Amino acid sequence: MSQKIVGVKASVGIAIGKAFLLAAPDMQIKTVAIEDAASEIHRFEAALARAKADLQEIAQRVETEMGTEQADIFRAHLLVLEDPELVDTVKDKITQEMTNAESALHDVAQAFIGLFEQMDNDYMRERAADIRDVTKRVLAYLLGVNFFQPSSLTEEVIIVAEDLTPSDTAQLNRQYVKGFVTDIGGRTSHSAIMARSMEIPAVVGTQNITSAVQASTLMIVDGHEGVVIIDPSEEEVAHYTRKQAEDAEQKAELAKLVHNQTVTADQHHVELAANIGSPADVAGALANGAEGVGLFRTEFLYMGRDDFPTEEEQYVAYKQVLTSMGDKPVVIRTLDIGGDKHLSYLDMPEEMNPFLGYRAIRLCLDRQELFRTQLRALLRAGVHGNLKIMFPMIATLEEFRQAKAILEEEKHALQNSGVVVSDRFEVGIMIEIPAAAMMADVFAREVDFFSIGTNDLIQYTMAADRMNERVAYLYQPYHPAVLRLLRNVIQAGHKEGKWVGMCGEMAGDPVAVPILLGLGLDEFSMSASSILPARKQLSLLSREEMEKHIDTILQMSTSAQVEAFVKTTIMKDGI
Repeated sequence: MSQKIVGVKASVGIAIGKAFLLAAPDMQIKTVAIEDAASEIHRFEAALARAKADLQEIAQRVETEMGTEQADIFRAHLLVLEDPELVDTVKDKITQEMTNAESALHDVAQAFIGLFEQMDNDYMRERAADIRDVTKRVLAYLLGVNFFQPSSLTEEVIIVAEDLTPSDTAQLNRQYVKGFVTDIGGRTSHSAIMARSMEIPAVVGTQNITSAVQASTLMIVDGHEGVVIIDPSEEEVAHYTRKQAEDAEQKAELAKLVHNQTVTADQHHVELAANIGSPADVAGALANGAEGVGLFRTEFLYMGRDDFPTEEEQYVAYKQVLTSMGDKPVVIRTLDIGGDKHLSYLDMPEEMNPFLGYRAIRLCLDRQELFRTQLRALLRAGVHGNLKIMFPMIATLEEFRQAKAILEEEKHALQNSGVVVSDRFEVGIMIEIPAAAMMADVFAREVDFFSIGTNDLIQYTMAADRMNERVAYLYQPYHPAVLRLLRNVIQAGHKEGKWVGMCGEMAGDPVAVPILLGLGLDEFSMSASSILPARKQLSLLSREEMEKHIDTILQMSTSAQVEAFVKTTIMKDGI
């Protein structure tokens, strides 16, 4: 009889195959007294060097196959192995306690892992997995253990593991790995992010999959619903085989829309753009029919390295994106560091509420040398395409005015020094703070556009940390309070003749799309893989009809009512 296990939806799709249990290697650590500390430190450094060489090779291959954003995960791992706080602590322990390298590394690593796991933040807790991954590789070399490399698979399987480290995930051979399931993990874990990039169906956080399944047992992974079926019946296999075929057929049909404009059933054009993190992501955006870039998260240019990117490095990256997109609009967000995004080389204060603290535009206006360097690079690159500059985390009109004044100062300085800059770029703000959403009519008189960042706007409106599983139920994109704020922003922008976009996750949500169309949203920016399904959905919707539902929706009392109404009234015919 089949067994069903429910987990977290990490990456959509259906996989059917035999379980391959990715068992951890036998890495028993014994504490051994040593006589020569210098020799032991040399052995530790040799293992470090081999682990670094592995990670450099993985990073290069991942960048070629998947893009810079994914490769930066491994560059960040390299920084862990170069972190004096970790490396020097291990060496000190070897010297002071005259103990063997593997014991010293294990003890120090466990202390770091324990520290991260105790943090009241999902993102930071998941970084413990990164330290575990990196130090396991070094320990394997110290112990002389050959641990399994996922890249060595030669038959089609579904990987089953307690957890999949980023380096494990990066080495998965898509020809043979049809899906994976883990005991632990969440949607924000690196393995889940990479699974989505690789389009491998995945379910994580099942809690007990490794104890529930035996090697070579037939399994089904339903990444759409977050369900795993162990030892399925013939009927279940047949059902999911049909779903696989439907997925493939739908993907082929959607591919026909790549070169189409996004036009509603009543011939209203809206723009579908892509969110990107690096120049390498442009190819995927264009392959999925993006009509522009609605959000270039420039912070990824700053991450996974040991110093700030230079003006020239940034100029090259921005120029590459703008050139690749041709005349299509490219919205580039200025540096958004803080909250859950940190730079190892940037000294940041400890804060009780980092999401509400010293981050994004607040940091840039305070550390103007960083801001001005980025603005110069953007101004120089603007001549190569259709640039739109966006300031994040704007709460007050004074912040916008100050940021724009600095931009104008740098523009005039470049022109005075003989550098050609574009005059056709637009300057807008990201609406993610309720204060800005409420004052949108005032901002609209001075900005060129709005782009709504719903990821933060929702959590600030509902006073619910979206990374905190205990209050996850309050992260409600369809809540009438959120929708009323969206209407206020869109109406305020349109009254002043300004376009309004959205670059948060909500823009690609099939339930939200009809509502956003009815509210009059001009541009929807989302992950590249969501563009074609959204284009298909919008082609079946009438903007005029959606507008008629808005008053009814905004008078509802709960998020659940809104969702039920959209699904039963608007999506009932398969829209």
